Amino acid sequence: MVFGCVTLAAGCIAFVFVSEEARTSRLQAETLAPLARSLTFERAPGPGEDMRFPDGGPYDLRLGYVHLPRWIAFLSENGYRVDAQARLSPALREVIDRGAFAIYREKTQAGLQILDRHGRSLFKVSFPERVYPSFDSIPPLVVDTLLFIENRELLDPDFPYRNPAVEWDRLAKAVLDMAAGLAGAGRKTPGASTLATQLEKFRHSPDGVTGSPLEKLRQMVSASLRAYLEGEDTREVRRRIVVDYINSIPLAAVPGYGEVIGLGDGLWAWYGSDFEETNRILWRGAMGATGGTLRDLAISYRQVLSLLLAQRRPSFYLVSGREALQSLTESYLRLLSRAGIITPELADSALAVRPPLLQGPPSLPLASFLQRKAANAVRNSLLSRLGLERLYDLDRLDLAVGSTIDGAVQEEVTKALSALKETARLDEAGLRAARLLQKGDPSGVMYSLTLYERARGANLLRVQTDNLDQPFNINEGVKLDLGSTAKLRTLVTYLEIVAELYERYGGLSARELQTVQVHPSDQLSRWAIDHLSGAEKRDLGTMLERALQRHYSASPEEAFFTGGGLHTFANFSEEDNHKVLSVREAFVNSVNLVFVRLMRDIVQHFMYRVPGSGAWILEDLRAPERRSYLSRFADQEGREFIARFYRKYKGKGSESILETLLHGIQPVPKRLAVGFRSVKPDASFDEFAAFMASRLHGSSISEKTLRELYETYAPHRFSLADRGYLARIHPLELWTAAFLCRRPEATQSELIRASAEERQEVYRWLLKGRLRRAQERRIRTMLEAEAFQEIHRRWRRLGYPFESLVPSYATAIGSSADQPAALAELVGIIMNEGVRYPMERVEWLHFGEGTPYETLLRRRDDRGERVLPREVARAVKGCLVDVVEQGTARRARRAFVRSDGIAIPLGGKTGTGDHRYEVYGSSGQLVSSRVMNRAATFVFFVGDRFFGAITAYVPGGEAASYDFTSALPVQLLKHLAPILMPLLEEPRRELDVKYPGTPHGRPRPS
Repeated sequence: MVFGCVTLAAGCIAFVFVSEEARTSRLQAETLAPLARSLTFERAPGPGEDMRFPDGGPYDLRLGYVHLPRWIAFLSENGYRVDAQARLSPALREVIDRGAFAIYREKTQAGLQILDRHGRSLFKVSFPERVYPSFDSIPPLVVDTLLFIENRELLDPDFPYRNPAVEWDRLAKAVLDMAAGLAGAGRKTPGASTLATQLEKFRHSPDGVTGSPLEKLRQMVSASLRAYLEGEDTREVRRRIVVDYINSIPLAAVPGYGEVIGLGDGLWAWYGSDFEETNRILWRGAMGATGGTLRDLAISYRQVLSLLLAQRRPSFYLVSGREALQSLTESYLRLLSRAGIITPELADSALAVRPPLLQGPPSLPLASFLQRKAANAVRNSLLSRLGLERLYDLDRLDLAVGSTIDGAVQEEVTKALSALKETARLDEAGLRAARLLQKGDPSGVMYSLTLYERARGANLLRVQTDNLDQPFNINEGVKLDLGSTAKLRTLVTYLEIVAELYERYGGLSARELQTVQVHPSDQLSRWAIDHLSGAEKRDLGTMLERALQRHYSASPEEAFFTGGGLHTFANFSEEDNHKVLSVREAFVNSVNLVFVRLMRDIVQHFMYRVPGSGAWILEDLRAPERRSYLSRFADQEGREFIARFYRKYKGKGSESILETLLHGIQPVPKRLAVGFRSVKPDASFDEFAAFMASRLHGSSISEKTLRELYETYAPHRFSLADRGYLARIHPLELWTAAFLCRRPEATQSELIRASAEERQEVYRWLLKGRLRRAQERRIRTMLEAEAFQEIHRRWRRLGYPFESLVPSYATAIGSSADQPAALAELVGIIMNEGVRYPMERVEWLHFGEGTPYETLLRRRDDRGERVLPREVARAVKGCLVDVVEQGTARRARRAFVRSDGIAIPLGGKTGTGDHRYEVYGSSGQLVSSRVMNRAATFVFFVGDRFFGAITAYVPGGEAASYDFTSALPVQLLKHLAPILMPLLEEPRRELDVKYPGTPHGRPRPS
């Protein structure tokens, strides 16, 4: 009896204690608050140890925390070091290891921020965009409605220590109902989520849902610890939970806009409502509303209520189940009225209106791309560094970036370029007065400037802007015919060869040099041997200077066999036609025919540079070693070409492979047909016809002719070598492209094994004795193509941006096109005496400030890579200075003058080109030609630190109405010089942007 009474008394005491604890959470506060206080982190220099990164959850994915380990590893391997990182307390690491989410005060808003080199903001976005900054900014009607729907006891002021993560009565009922459901009672189990646990779910649970009871427990534990981070009294924390919840509810995705988060963005995206105006109406409603004001209140309130309810199943209610959402909203209007949360008048008025949900996002204000040119350059760079495909994903990261851009100069240059669209401003710039733009509408010309500075082991982008209010980037985003700028690449290749010949023969005596066997067609080797045999000074600098003094005829009378046929070329100025000029003179004054002949010497050097090479033996049909050599030549050279072509096409889809393969070849129907049928032998006639129409841009060609082409150039009708010759494409490139279209997953070693027979076949027909003239023509075409593969390899090493060259001497004068930014990089290599430094736009990246994942990465200094001999770079640099001092850019002499009156040295190369679309007949005759765009550029260096490119560009058929030359961008650079001078005169600095955050200690909450 006594024992029973004691047991009953103990039970009553326990019940009272549990009941009291459920109401007050006093014991939880005393227990969890000290633990929560130990869950700390701080930022400290260098990489952290034992970091803990999340593995999922919508919030952690969107802000980038999940991907940080991969990004840190990649950036650390590619020029960046971890400068500082968060350090987690042992208690925080243990809590995470035991299954809880990371416990810290989380951000409601985050997004990409880009700063210029001085710390000024270039770009900033925050998501969600429209939020309540504090609890007091939320209309009471919204708070009361939310709590009635979701968590009625949350803000009870009588219990300061209450744990907001658990409502014990709801939890007990949910557990009992779940148990009954498992026992077969068939009861529907209600949720037991509080706002605090729902926040954990939205943000950190996989896919934002509660997938199991264990996941629910994880949410409750994490929310409980987070509630006591600031001590035992949770009243302020509970108010903040309301704010965070309203700002964080997921509201599906709107087509054309993307993910919608928070009530503010939801009102704008789904109803087109102004967030501030809606709040003004809701605040006025708290003071009573009648008439038209009541109707406005009803509409705004119904919109808010529907979105608070839609978060339960946002993709259903806001997309496919809109009628169900209306019904649910109306049922809650009645409930809220009966509960006294809203007045009967407001309920009736809200029931009488049905504001429609939008089908797409409201119209967005048009952003000025002019103001975002530099920021977009940085954003695009970040996309590639982080392996992201969309700016949408990049902009939502919790990331601050320190760029190399000089924002003030960027802004001034942008203003100056934009002003040139006005005729009066054009006159002020001296462009029309200088007779540089007498034809065409000035507003149709796009001007662009890119400027780099070499500093601390990198080429740092300081300015990138233009006057085109579109995302298009003239300097990097298009392939342009830039005419004579190709002479710069040709000159560099020529002097490289001279330096290699010096390396090969410079140590031989005059007698030894006389025994060296040189093919008569290898004029460069012959000249090098002759020079070294009689030179008094045998240093490389002297030899390069003598090479620049070699003379060539500028006559246009000669026809050149190149690119598989005979071609003639013209000089820009007829006055040059009867001159014989040195290489330096021709470069300074941009004389075409000299460089065509120089390119011929370069090509023939690569064909004949090694005695016993294919070009030597293949032209001698009686050579006894011809057959055995040919077999070895085919195998070795074929392996090299297969490897090269594999790198070119690796990872591309079939359409991209075909596009790359045919890039740069003349759109002759026969050549296109051979290329297409070789790569896609099983394609139907309809596919073939559609392809031909797209390549010929609607030029008239009958169906009968198309069928003849389709049948005639089927792959089985011609050998691989013949198809390569017909298409003017290396046969092994045709084979590689076709193989990778069939088997895109193939490795290089698999291609090498599979191509053994083809490597022999490509050269086997050359052994046949008949039709020697035709064989020689084909031999020469093939060997020329191989020589251009070598030229292309060298150009790529120096930054050439495209994957092939047109195998023609015309490449020396621009037929292979280029990009201003790539040419600027070459000028930077020359300015830097042959060292190639990385082209950088980002100094540092700061992920997750104020979080346990915080990581600051800073660019490492780079020593650069030597890609040209120092003497070669110096020789070319001297030629570039001469272009400004006495050549095609002389109007820019003394454009940059320091405050003390001393001119800063300026050098560069000009170029002008029309990109024409030319249609050829089946036998190669030109049928039609039309201008597609016109471009003129000046690539330059200033002093010993700055270099860049300035371009004038007109796209489309309107380009035919313009006749400007490269004198236009040269004059424009002179016009911009005063704006650029403060930057040029600025002394070198060891460090640009310092990170503006707090260096140590627990980060302040956002």
